[in-house]
Formats: sequence, structure tokens, C-alpha cells
Amino acid sequence: MTDRGTARPPGAEQSRHGIGVSPGTAYGPVVQVAPPVAPPADEPAASDPAAAAESVVAAFMRVASALDAKADQLDADARDILRATALIARDRALHRAAARHLEAGSGPATSVAAAIEEFAAQFEALGGYFAERVADLRDIGSRVVAEVLGERVPGVPDLSEPSVIVADDLAPAETATLDRALVLGIVTEAGGRTSHTAILAAQMGIPAVVQLADATEIPVGTPVSLDGDSGEVVLHPDPAAVAAQRERRERRAAALARISGPGATSDGHGVALLANIGGIEDAELAGPQDVEGVGLFRTEFVFLSADRAPTVEDQTEIYRRVFEPFGERRVVVRTLDAGADKPLAFADLGPEENPALGRRGLRLSQARPELLDAQLEALAAAASLTRADVRVMAPMVATAEEAGWFAARVAANGLRCSGVMIEVPAAALRAEQVLGAVHFGSLGTNDLAQYTMAADRMEGELSDLLDPWQPAVLDLIAAAASGARAAGKPLGVCGESAGDPLLALVLTGLGVTSLSMAAGKVPAVRLALSAHSLADCEGLAALARTETTPRAAREAVRAAAAPELLELL
Repeated sequence: MTDRGTARPPGAEQSRHGIGVSPGTAYGPVVQVAPPVAPPADEPAASDPAAAAESVVAAFMRVASALDAKADQLDADARDILRATALIARDRALHRAAARHLEAGSGPATSVAAAIEEFAAQFEALGGYFAERVADLRDIGSRVVAEVLGERVPGVPDLSEPSVIVADDLAPAETATLDRALVLGIVTEAGGRTSHTAILAAQMGIPAVVQLADATEIPVGTPVSLDGDSGEVVLHPDPAAVAAQRERRERRAAALARISGPGATSDGHGVALLANIGGIEDAELAGPQDVEGVGLFRTEFVFLSADRAPTVEDQTEIYRRVFEPFGERRVVVRTLDAGADKPLAFADLGPEENPALGRRGLRLSQARPELLDAQLEALAAAASLTRADVRVMAPMVATAEEAGWFAARVAANGLRCSGVMIEVPAAALRAEQVLGAVHFGSLGTNDLAQYTMAADRMEGELSDLLDPWQPAVLDLIAAAASGARAAGKPLGVCGESAGDPLLALVLTGLGVTSLSMAAGKVPAVRLALSAHSLADCEGLAALARTETTPRAAREAVRAAAAPELLELL
């Protein structure tokens, strides 16, 4: 299974950094996952497109059935994610897209791949959570292409010893069926903080690092250690470092097990710890966990791939199913965040020169208020059917006037609590006035960094500029928090930066009142807060803002944080 002859000589230690998405540490030999099945480059056109379309749909349905069968053998968390993936394979819009390519002269496998890429482009344009669902789509595509071609779907090979799995990306169907006794850790070249791979890895207790450059070029059998918190992966690590890492892992597990309940600093200053979710399956996974509710429910999945706007009745049922797992806890809903850069068939306002700066988010809602009213009506109806504390916020708000327009719309539809996303620098700088029109604010640090640093969040080459530790971004967060205090309104953070335990301390020190993240990140953040007083957090925040680079800011905070916490991170 391993070829240790390809490994570098002992002592040739090499450290690399990706993004840690599932906490914990691991050490073992690398096993590489084979790439997905692709259609032949010279596949001929279908002689009978209609018959070929039927055959392709049948292949999609066989894949869906196979995923359902796998799901039936798994525990509840993994089962829900696999069933959600199976729903993608049953999506009629996807089937119709493949049929269109067949009619245009493509072969069956090529048509499937082209349809998948159409949908992948839509998801990537949506960014964030939805961009990270692209792996799920492409996994379905690879499985259907293999069905059409009569080939075996490649994936994680049979393991003969405990190993670290390395791949370009892992799909949920692969992750959910990993043998926890043999898979020590996961490293991928692609993926994201809220991908299903990250969620499942955290649920399964498998440390994971994504976005590690050239991961697929690491030779099979290479011994590696990985840290699912810091994102560090070390090739040929020193044995003493491996032993220290193992001891730290055991201490961390014991410390996390000792603390639970609402988030608070050591002197009792409350900071609500919430989950980010993007659909029904995420709600069902996060609901039973030790979180104080939801700080960001992304509703775009309700509208994606639809030929016409979903009805109030359809939306109500979806929202009811999302709210129910949280009982009486808060659920903060972000209204539809779409626009020219995230096109919807039934809400296309036409081409724009710069879609990221165009009519997206609330601006689309103002152009098509009937879409917003239908969504708010459905949210109010679903809230009345459950016990959840439902709060609604608008994306891409720039002015107090826009915030007031949204608040009036929310109230007119029978919802009691309105808020806005602070992700435009203008809103951060004028937070007192913007938040004066609503009940709360929530910082979207991903977009705030994008607009502050003039760097496209989908452009990997600019990732350093998008680091949430950028001092300029911290300055804007501080300005927004100051405005929120002046307005007497709570201000949370719902970007994934909230899940960084050290950055959570800084955000608390800047005046943020709640932190929302992937549910699996909550325990480490809870532990970090409990080890510091509010004054400590304020001091760390001031320290971070004196630095000139994100790396220096993080290192300064790390050096000043409680030693007992650093021993566990």
C-alpha cells in the first residue's frame, strides 16, 4: 500500500501551511486518493439524444440510490449529508441541463460533465458556503460519468495501516465512509472551511487541513504530521515533535470535555456561540450540538436551480424544518443574497460591468421587492409553527436609509426582529446610524475583507490580502463595534473568522457580542474565551491593531495569550 522508497530521508523536515478545518493533530504515512473519472476527450455525439437522455437520467438515479444505500449504513450525522448529496443526483434541473448538451451534439458522459460544470459555476459565483458545495456536485458528476462509461468510481483505496488521506478534494460520500480506525487525518489541495468534508471530518473527530498547495504531489508513504487547528502540515517531522503533539492532543481532548454551555470570558462576560448553517441537513447536524443557536442561516439554497421563484408554501416548509432542531434558541436568517454575480433565472437584472459592486443582496431585493416579501412572509409563517427565536437580516447594506427600508419591510410581514449585515466599509464606518434603524448587526468578515482590501475572495492568488487578521480589517471591525455600542445594539460576527480561537479573543476585545461559525469550531472558541478576562481580550485586540501585517498580528496575540491555552492549540 505504501512505497517508502519514495520518501525523503529522515531529518529532511518540511513545514507547509493550509487551512485547518477540523481540530486535532495526527501523524502517519500518506495515502493518495485517485482522481475522479473524466469523460473521454473524443467521445462521439449521441446518435439518439432522447434515448441517451433517458439513459443519463437512469445513471443519475442509480447513483442516488447507491448513495442512499450507503447512508442507511451510517450514523445520523453522516446519513443526513449523504442523503442531501443524493438529492443533487435527483435534481431534474441537472437532468435537463445534460439533455440540452446531448441535443447540442455532445456525447453522454461529456453532457453530464458539462451540466455539472454549469451548476458548479453557479455555486462558485455564490461564493462562501455554496462555493464549497462544488465538491459535492463534482463527486456526483464523476459517479454518473463512471456509470455512463461502465467504469469503477475511484476513491480512497483500501487501507492496510493507519494513514493520512491526501486528495485534491474529498466528496461527502468518500468522507462519510472512511474507517475512523485507519484514517488518522485528511489533507486536501482544494476544499474550504465549511465544506461537507470539513463538517464530516469534525463530526468524526478526524483532524483535517484543506487548501494545502501541491498536496497531491506528496509521495505515497511520506510520514506527515498535521494540525487541524493551525493548518500546519509537516513532512518527515522530528520524532520528538510528534510525541509532543500526541501529548498535546490528549490534554486538549480532556480540556474540551470539561467545559460546556454558553460562551463567556473568565470574568463572566457573555459572548454567544452560534452555528453557521446553509440548509436543512446542516440544521439537523448543528441542532443537537452545544451551541446557543444559529448566527447565520444562508437561504440561497432555496432558490438555486429553480426556474421560477419558490412559493411561500414551499419556503415555509423548508424554513420550518430548519428552525425546529433549535427549539427556543435564536436562528438568524440572512435573506436572499443574489444578484448579477449570483444570477437566478427568475431574478436576472441583466449584465453588469462589475457584478460584485452591482445590484446584489439588498439591492436586488429593492429592485424585486416581491421576492423579499414572499420570503419574509414564509419566514414569519415558519416562525409561528416553531418555538425558535427568528431574527432576519439583510445582506449588502451600505446606508442607514437602506437599513430603514428593510426594517419596515420586515415589520410589515409580521417579524419582530430585523438586522443588517455589516460587510461594506461604508456600513462599518457609519454603524451607529445604520444600526439605529434595526435591532442588531452582524459582521460578514469575508466580504468585509474583500471590499476593504479590493481583493476578489475567489482569487486564490490574493488570499493573503483576505486574511481576517489584516489590521485594516480589524480597524473597520473596531469602528463598527464602536458604532454599535453608541447605538445600543448588539453586533456579532458570522464570518468563519469567528471560529479561530485566537481571533475570537480579539473580536471579543473589539466589542463583538456573538460569534457564529461551523458548529465543530465552537468547543475550542469556548475554551479560549474561558481562559481570558474581558480586559485580557481588549488588550489582545489593541495589540493586534498595532501590527502592520496579518501574520505579525496573529503572532503577537499568540505570544500574549494565556500559556495554558497555547499548550492546547
